[in-house]
Amino acid sequence: MVSALGPLNSASLFASQLGGGSSSSASSSSSATKIGGVQASFAATLQGLATQTVSTLQNAERVSMQGLQGKADTREVVDAVMGAEQSLQTAVAIRDKIVTAYLEVSRMAI
Repeated sequence: MVSALGPLNSASLFASQLGGGSSSSASSSSSATKIGGVQASFAATLQGLATQTVSTLQNAERVSMQGLQGKADTREVVDAVMGAEQSLQTAVAIRDKIVTAYLEVSRMAI
């Protein structure tokens, strides 16, 4: 059980650090873009996605525990776990793209 909570706590920490605090959000507001009349920065968008992924993972864990206790159907458990797996794979793919972009920028000659 403890090992299952480790990744969730790490993901929660990652989601909370994406915002970067109030100074980061204040400086990023100048580079923010308007989406549907609402100003959104890249960091805020990533933070929202990370928070949603953590929520999906926590829901899957909760439904899995209910399934073990006999309070949830097998289909509910499978749906929750598959949704969590898809969310986690998406988050990892986005992270990989961000790391790749960072490495490319760091290799550029000034």
